[in-house]
Amino acid sequence: MKRKLYIGLISLLGCALLGGCADSGSGSSTQVAESTQEETGSSDDGVVTLTIWAEEANFDLYNQMIESFKQQYPGTQFEFKLELNADADTKKNVLGDIHNAGDIFTFADDQLSSLVAGGALAKVPNASEVKAANVEGAVNACSINDIMYAYPMSADNGYFLYYDKRYFTEEDVKTLDGILNVAAANGKKFSMEWTSGWYMYSFFGNTGLEFGINDDGVTNHCNWNTTEGSITGVDVTQSLLTIGTHPGFANISDSEFVANVQNGTVIAGVSGVWNAMEIQAAWGADYGAVKLPTYTVAGQQVQMSSFVGYKMVGVNAYSEHVDWALKFADWITNEQNQTLRFEVRNQGPSNINAAASDAVQKVPAIQAVMEQSEFGVLQRVGNNYWEPFTPYGETLVAGNPNGLELQEIIDTLVAGITASTVN
Repeated sequence: MKRKLYIGLISLLGCALLGGCADSGSGSSTQVAESTQEETGSSDDGVVTLTIWAEEANFDLYNQMIESFKQQYPGTQFEFKLELNADADTKKNVLGDIHNAGDIFTFADDQLSSLVAGGALAKVPNASEVKAANVEGAVNACSINDIMYAYPMSADNGYFLYYDKRYFTEEDVKTLDGILNVAAANGKKFSMEWTSGWYMYSFFGNTGLEFGINDDGVTNHCNWNTTEGSITGVDVTQSLLTIGTHPGFANISDSEFVANVQNGTVIAGVSGVWNAMEIQAAWGADYGAVKLPTYTVAGQQVQMSSFVGYKMVGVNAYSEHVDWALKFADWITNEQNQTLRFEVRNQGPSNINAAASDAVQKVPAIQAVMEQSEFGVLQRVGNNYWEPFTPYGETLVAGNPNGLELQEIIDTLVAGITASTVN
């Protein structure tokens, strides 16, 4: 796999084994640190070579973590290589060429099942310590059948409401009706990406309608088009048609959200912590972030749901130095380094102690995603979930220009989501 971008991270430390490892007191790494060099599979020349797959924005952060790891094991010779890899592409790239994949890589929780099914991940050897150190949701996200296959890294991969306090009161942002009315009254917009099944799930998740991935791990079951119950698929679709055509609403992609905040068009919107720094720069002291609001459906106020997600670090089961790779994965996800990741990249920790720090508690975006997680579910979807939302969202935002029956619109969405063939 010729995608390599080496960042001059070749570190050779003294060959002499200096005895016991230093105690950092910063998480579960010290429990893993007790193996001897022979047990951890160092090569014949004494050099442990580890390749890390990461996004370029995190390279400087990894450099710091690598230096502290070398200090933790001063008697071992390491060669670290950083290679460019998007977290979103980890599953595809690992399973596409597992023997040439990185030793350590990061990915979102929705990729775990496929990586485990493909035999790509080494099990976490110190699972009990890792479970005790991290929030339950992150632990569950890293586990299948109560077996941990990855180390929790962050607990902020979800979405919530950003708003400009110059326009909204705390009462306004409790309901989507209130948000839309304030936006329209000021000639501004509330934005959300309606061609994305990730965001659109929020309107279905707390209605009593059912959705999930089947046991085959590929296809979905979904009854969002039911005509029975206190809230039906037509009820949700009608509400979305009303919202989508409201003068205070704009269907804006997540990539365009920040630009529209910066130019003053958007004064509230649904997004995630990855945009927090830019939103804060645009709104300054008026930057607000809270859980998603309620919305009106079938004459009721229903709390908007969400997919909640976690980032994690996995170790290639075929790594030449799998035990050292596991030690490094444990190290970069411990309390010390989750705190560092928050300080450098503003990413929300999954480590219980790191998340409880005063600094984390003061970040509105991180607090908002944690508050919203109470109303969210782990993203576990089959292959055909995503594409049907593009025509569904576009039709409703356009005001149903072809005059289709709402039942037909929701039937088409569900048929696409539950299709047995893989797109």
